[in-house]
Amino acid sequence: MTPSTLGVGILGAGPVTQAIHLPTLARLTDVFHVVRVMDVDPAVAESVAGRVGAAWTADVDELLADEEVQIVVICSPHQFHAEQVVAACRAGKRAILCEKPFAMSKAQAEEIATVAAETRTPIIVGAMHTFDPGWLAAKAHWDDLITTSHTIRYSIVLPPNPRFEDFATEVATRPQWPAADRNDPDVAAGMIYGGIMGLAIHDLPLVRAFCPDFTDVEVLSCTLPYPAGYLVNLRVGQKDVQVSAVNSHSWEPEWTVEAIGDSSALRIDFSPSYVQAGSATAVIRRGWESEVYGPYAYNGYEGEWRFLAELARGTAEPLDITELIHDLTFALEVADKSAAAVREATAAANEKVMA
Repeated sequence: MTPSTLGVGILGAGPVTQAIHLPTLARLTDVFHVVRVMDVDPAVAESVAGRVGAAWTADVDELLADEEVQIVVICSPHQFHAEQVVAACRAGKRAILCEKPFAMSKAQAEEIATVAAETRTPIIVGAMHTFDPGWLAAKAHWDDLITTSHTIRYSIVLPPNPRFEDFATEVATRPQWPAADRNDPDVAAGMIYGGIMGLAIHDLPLVRAFCPDFTDVEVLSCTLPYPAGYLVNLRVGQKDVQVSAVNSHSWEPEWTVEAIGDSSALRIDFSPSYVQAGSATAVIRRGWESEVYGPYAYNGYEGEWRFLAELARGTAEPLDITELIHDLTFALEVADKSAAAVREATAAANEKVMA
């Protein structure tokens, strides 16, 4: 640590902090140092802070009052994100990184936008792939694919998170989730909603980039695969969109985004979550010709942190928070309509069995 490095305060010391952000910051000690870690569980806060030689606390206000904390990272449960982003803005911090979603409603997001404008606090949302060099290279070279693409596919195949978390670090106090009755329409709807807002939301901003009419969302079908995940077929404006994920111990991990047109197509292959393995690889095909971009030396996790440093030092232009609100409202629309579709389908299936 040197006087020129930026002080970081972390709200929430769960697996995302332990297995993603701390390993990333360990590669960026020339840029950042962790000042203080907060968690509602004092034992977890103390344990995680001890790994990086930081102070710890179980109190949000204590962390925000620490003048050495220049950047606040919000990794708490979703329902606390909006109020903590607002509090960090009002505490006069230089920049904020909030894990997705940064709010749970459009109204909350608009409040954040108002406060961020008043306090002039730059905010980024931890959709790491939007900062991945492979994605950024694809954006620079895909020409008219935004307008000519007709089909968008976003597919994830992953084992449950603990497998990758355990590869990255020894996680202290991992949350335990009770078994769910997926035959209950409300439970099934909640599983789909949680999957969209917890997993699909990572790359829905990438999907939205190819869907100018992103407010026009129709769910054509929605199913809940076993043991967990989602399979949603959408019509977004004039585009066919498939968003799918499955958690499986037996299949090879995969994380891809594709945009397909009549004469060109893009496929991006990302590393799984929690894997610090360089950037995505993007392939753009035009007829028989292919252009390959990546993999580059660093990934989107590191990319978002480097951009955060530039924001904190005033050497980069803040993101347009209106675009972040659009990303959120698109995700909420997909989640709400998918949940409604699977609730209706589950209820109909139950009625058929009972008939």
